[in-house]
Amino acid sequence: MPGPDVIIVLAIGVVTVAMALIAVLQKNLIRAVIAFAISSAGLAALFFLLASPYAGALELTVGAGLVAVLLLVALVLAGGEEEKVRT
Repeated sequence: MPGPDVIIVLAIGVVTVAMALIAVLQKNLIRAVIAFAISSAGLAALFFLLASPYAGALELTVGAGLVAVLLLVALVLAGGEEEKVRT
């Protein structure tokens, strides 16, 4: 039976991959950016758990922080949501 460390790494890995898939398949851009940020934070957590703190810190600051915030600001400034067409 695997130890608790292996189960934690697998759980975070599954959540990270699931959020990455949601980010790719989501049609709502704001939800996609939020899923991308969660996926990037999960990847940073995996780096920390696998004893690579420099890569984890870099991923957390650049991936989850900078890119996600810039994408959200760009979406908000550009209008973000599409208008719903009434049929």
